[in-house]
Amino acid sequence: MIKNVTNALRASLMLGLTMSTATIFAQTTVPLSSDTRIPTPAIPSLIITPDARSAGMGDAGVAISAGDGDANSIFWNPGKMPFAGKDMGVSLSYTPWLRQLVNDMALLNGSFYKKIKNNQVIGASIHYFDQGLFQATDNTGNSLGNYNSKEYAISISYSRKLSEKLGLGVNIKYINSTLLSGLATTSSLGFNVQPASTVAADIGLFHTSKSDKKWNYNWGLMIQNITGRVSYGGSESNFVPTNFKAGLAAINTIDAHNKLTLTVDINKLMVPTPTIDPATGKLKQPSTAIGGILGSFGDAPDGFGEELKEINLSLGGEYLYNDMFAARLGYFHRSTDKGGNPYFTAGFGVKLEKKYGLDFAYLIPSGSGSPLAQTLRISLHANFNAAPKVIAN
Repeated sequence: MIKNVTNALRASLMLGLTMSTATIFAQTTVPLSSDTRIPTPAIPSLIITPDARSAGMGDAGVAISAGDGDANSIFWNPGKMPFAGKDMGVSLSYTPWLRQLVNDMALLNGSFYKKIKNNQVIGASIHYFDQGLFQATDNTGNSLGNYNSKEYAISISYSRKLSEKLGLGVNIKYINSTLLSGLATTSSLGFNVQPASTVAADIGLFHTSKSDKKWNYNWGLMIQNITGRVSYGGSESNFVPTNFKAGLAAINTIDAHNKLTLTVDINKLMVPTPTIDPATGKLKQPSTAIGGILGSFGDAPDGFGEELKEINLSLGGEYLYNDMFAARLGYFHRSTDKGGNPYFTAGFGVKLEKKYGLDFAYLIPSGSGSPLAQTLRISLHANFNAAPKVIAN
């Protein structure tokens, strides 16, 4: 049971993240050791992998080929979309979340793209995270009501080819996080809890070697959720998960029926490492959001070695037969000092008529007791070419 709003905020943030075992979020006077200096942003659901294809490859997707068409490129790297083989596509994904612990949390994602003239693409997506129903109480145990916590981001996307091998894409999104909306002010709280909302941007760059050689190579860069801090109605404001990602993919066309993709992604949260200000005994807060984002590459108290620990690694592979059947494996690694919980992934995909597809992914923790155990994802997608224009005689 959650005893007050502050704890409710902490619990809700950490439930969505689950990539951190830290319990520190609010101000504290307890010294932070290296194993508790874990960047912990608000609205962490924004960076949870939405689709089963990338989930089956260790959560890697920045540089993998868009293939016939991949509407989930809006999430991973919109710069890929001009290289899709089809004119338009749609994808729907569903992920029950923390299903070993609760039965009412889920992530849903829907994405759509369409090519327009001059090698340009437009798209849209919604990323919706339902954190389920819980009861909030005050410090004396009195019920403050039952609340359904939810977070979502609605994005519009535009991308275009800068050359035959290089693409650039931008997303503009509206983000909303509703934890305990409508909770009345009480003496133990001191403020009304309001939804946190903001407008953010993503920018992605994608390059492909695009040749007739047996091996081809892609690379991609992506910065997600570029924005300021958000507040839930109190005096404190919190960073959202601005995230830097870089990826490399190698594609081997074995023959006319067999293709192998190997990929690696790295990502780092561009949010401050929690550190204590010795003068006040409280958590340091950068004066500006942009200062916190840029400073995130050099603010770890133990220097460069600790900064390296904040970089997560995703490794993945995909075998595709006859452009119809896909088998996938992957591994995700995070330093034990920054949350741990590494895991393996597996998945498969099936295409029908080269238009419709089903992907499935399953997460396998490397140790026991992981809250992510038995996480699965299901994605449905369809991709089409526009009907040819009929020219009247």
